[in-house]
Amino acid sequence: MRDFFYSVKFKILIALTAVLIGAMIYSVTTGGYSSGSSYLFELVFEPIRSLSSSISNKVSTSLDMVINAEKYYNENQQLKEQLNEYYNDMIDYDRVLQENEQLRVMLDLKSEYSDYAFSPPCTVIAHTTNDPYASFTIDQGSDSDIEPNDPVVTQNGIVGVCYEVSPKTSKVRTLYSPKTAIGVYSVRTKTTGICEGGYELAENGRIRMSYIDKEADIVAGDIIVTSGSANYPAGQLVGTVEEVYTESSGLSKYAVIIPAEDPRTITGVFVITDYTLDEVTAIKNGESADGDEQ
Repeated sequence: MRDFFYSVKFKILIALTAVLIGAMIYSVTTGGYSSGSSYLFELVFEPIRSLSSSISNKVSTSLDMVINAEKYYNENQQLKEQLNEYYNDMIDYDRVLQENEQLRVMLDLKSEYSDYAFSPPCTVIAHTTNDPYASFTIDQGSDSDIEPNDPVVTQNGIVGVCYEVSPKTSKVRTLYSPKTAIGVYSVRTKTTGICEGGYELAENGRIRMSYIDKEADIVAGDIIVTSGSANYPAGQLVGTVEEVYTESSGLSKYAVIIPAEDPRTITGVFVITDYTLDEVTAIKNGESADGDEQ
């Protein structure tokens, strides 16, 4: 500390202090500040004034927060409640829009398929964990006249089939599953086959149309629909052909199909609980028009 009083810094500080005092004395004796002394005074004291102002503002803010803490807390709680009400209103609004859209789709389906009986709109409430075939659960069951093997559809096409039904819920097996086999045909040429799923196909969001005659006219882009049976009504969109290949045996062909719906992304479906099998399809499949085998 003693060395400081002999240092250059201390001497500079003394000199600046002397200059400042001299400027102040000069200003007083001349009846006011000269432009030079005023500038010097502001230059020296402006940082001190700014620092003092900043400290004062921070102190005032801190005191205000302490004094009005309860008031600010109550206002914050009110804002949170208003925000929660807004979020709930948005959720309700979105739910109403979704319900209206489901009802519109149902009316369209009923208009297009007047001889079908549909369940109420069904919401997907759970996807089966670790199922490579993307099975899921819906919020309607036997209380809504749903039974095992009832087909599950959307406005875009068929999704799968119910396989386990309780009074309030149903589990749906999708077209990706190898246990789901559906008779289908090509709209353009009426080429027939069987659509079924598989593990590797499901990983890529695809299904397979097998048992196609090797001379059949079927190409990429062809639209594939259900051919009709006791479990699946005819004319339901399945998907479109992506590629056509010849079986290793060389005796038939198969096609890779892009499904009309990806069950991993859908949020709502309908279940066809009853329908009338048309007479032509019934005869072709060896069944009676009410679905009984002949």
